[in-house]
Amino acid sequence: MTKKRWTYWMVTVVVGLLLAACASIGSPEGGPRDYTPPQVVKTSPAVGTLNFKGNKVEITFDEIVNLKDQQKKVIISPAPKTQPLIRAVGKKVTIEFRDELEENTTYVIDFSNAIEDNNEGNQLDGYSFAFSTGDVIDTLAVSGIVLRANDLEPMQHVLVGLHSNLDDSAFTTLPLERVSRANDLGKFTIRNLKEGTYHVFAINDVDGDYRMARTEDIAFLDTLVVPTVGEYTSIDTVFTFDRKIDTITSGTHTLYLPNDLLLSMFNENYRSHYLKNNTRPADNKLHLLFGAPNDTLPRLEVLRPAVHERDWYRVERNQTNDSLIYWITDSAMIKADTIIVATTYLRTDSTEQLVEVTDTIRFGYRKPNAQVKEEEKKAKEREERAKRLAQLLEKQEKADSQGKDLNEGELEELKELQRQNPDEVPKLKMELAKSNGMDVGDSIIVRFDAPIATINPGGVRLEIKRDTLWVPITGVAMLQPANDCNPLKYWIPFDGQPDSTYRLTIDSAAVTSVYGLHNDLLRKDLKVKGLEEYANVFFKVNVRDGAFVELMSSSEKVERTAIVRNGAFEILNVIPNTYYLRLVIDTNGNGKWDTGNYANHQQPEEVYYYPKKLRLRRNWDLDESWNIYQTALDLQKPEEIKHNKPEKAKNKIEKQTDKRNDEEEEDEFNTGITNTYTGDKYKDAKRNRRTF
Repeated sequence: MTKKRWTYWMVTVVVGLLLAACASIGSPEGGPRDYTPPQVVKTSPAVGTLNFKGNKVEITFDEIVNLKDQQKKVIISPAPKTQPLIRAVGKKVTIEFRDELEENTTYVIDFSNAIEDNNEGNQLDGYSFAFSTGDVIDTLAVSGIVLRANDLEPMQHVLVGLHSNLDDSAFTTLPLERVSRANDLGKFTIRNLKEGTYHVFAINDVDGDYRMARTEDIAFLDTLVVPTVGEYTSIDTVFTFDRKIDTITSGTHTLYLPNDLLLSMFNENYRSHYLKNNTRPADNKLHLLFGAPNDTLPRLEVLRPAVHERDWYRVERNQTNDSLIYWITDSAMIKADTIIVATTYLRTDSTEQLVEVTDTIRFGYRKPNAQVKEEEKKAKEREERAKRLAQLLEKQEKADSQGKDLNEGELEELKELQRQNPDEVPKLKMELAKSNGMDVGDSIIVRFDAPIATINPGGVRLEIKRDTLWVPITGVAMLQPANDCNPLKYWIPFDGQPDSTYRLTIDSAAVTSVYGLHNDLLRKDLKVKGLEEYANVFFKVNVRDGAFVELMSSSEKVERTAIVRNGAFEILNVIPNTYYLRLVIDTNGNGKWDTGNYANHQQPEEVYYYPKKLRLRRNWDLDESWNIYQTALDLQKPEEIKHNKPEKAKNKIEKQTDKRNDEEEEDEFNTGITNTYTGDKYKDAKRNRRTF
């Protein structure tokens, strides 16, 4: 072998070894992703076992599993007194009961979607396991959905149960007999029921006692429920590749009814009346915070300081009178380190009755260190300015006696110091709610930083610009209190004309606060937009009267409200944006949504959502019709503003959807009739009788 051929052979061997080494590094590819949830291999005892005498249930799967949020999702019915030990180890899930099981009872363990595989997190949705300690096992079932009444949000993982005891007090005094949990979509199934007649309830069971508490979210059906079972036949057609019928088969299926229960969940907004907190946030303010809304204000009697003015405060309150700020107007009380007040108010006693009580409250005040340091800093600055001003004045007097002038820098400094008043009195601060223009229909709102004592009407003027002239507006009340709750908020009640410019002038010292402070001059030009800047909304709706509609932003903030009259409503001069509509059946005509009351058998007022967003553009009118029953209630709320969304389904491949082109966007209000809803709020919550 020649040297050249030997070298070539050696290089070939080395390269081959290197390639083999490289090929052996790393792990082989894992193949396609697993989208299959865990499958049950066997159970001990077997599903549907009768006369079960043990205390342990074991379920074996075809792969390693985990339990996710088991405290929230797994539920056992009837509920044992002591929580069983539930755990997942390897491929097994075990349930170990700590109490002796009831005799002749069907037990159901509902896992919801708590079971998932270890690798991909694929969930086994809706899995339940049943057995009986007697000779028979109950097999009936009812199902439905739970929605929050005021905004149609699906109520995830709330407790749903029933009572065969038809007394109204059963819900408040006895634990629910049979229970289940709603899933991520608010849907529920209560399985393995006996024949009978039931009341159905839902509860956000915060205290875990399986019964109603007045502070918890609840739902109840007005009608009794009788579970039944029936059969129906379905026809399936198999087609060939060229779309010709190959075979037609029929199948018989079991149907458990009712399967369309709709529970509207609400909170009675019951809160105990008590004094929650009392503070003195500033030397001139007292704050009382109560645990519940009040119909009346508390009575206050100042015990210390003993000498004080009779009318010593102005009160600022919210609409429900549970947050009260008392602005102290008595200078002696403001200076007092400690104020003691006897406060008489209503408090809930142990029998849930309101009784009048009097508490002696001590309000102490000490200036924050930051405020003390700031005041000391300003005092020092004033002292230094005064000292420097005296030096410059003395130097100027000496220069004048010599027929000379101060140099340019000293002269400018002297002028600046003379302009600054070291003993300047603080000013009453005020601001406009809208300082960069107005919308059509706006009033002028002015907010002050302290309650007002007097306003000089002649010092407040409103003018409109006509060509180049400012013309006074007469016959309009200037700076009136906006409401009786807020002594800091004032308004000028007038409707601005479209495409007009106004000038508001508040002269210096025209407004005086209760602390004797005056305002600085305010002069502001306010431009009102033209009508072409807005959109208008016109709707026909299949509700004649007795309802109102809320126009909401993407955060569900109510921007505008309209009353339904003669089957129609309109909302004019809307700022262009994306909005959503909610309609409330205003049963009592008070202009707001009202919650329910279980003791009075009162359901919450009904709510409906327009199922499409409104994309409003400037200089544009939207004219639509809305059948509030056209879309199933659980499908009405647009996904864009829905908060309680289900967990991402890891065991399903998400289908790709084509984006709509511009022409399709223009047709976004053409909803079509794709879903049906009969209008019976408590019977038909599903599209085309689809199974939950």
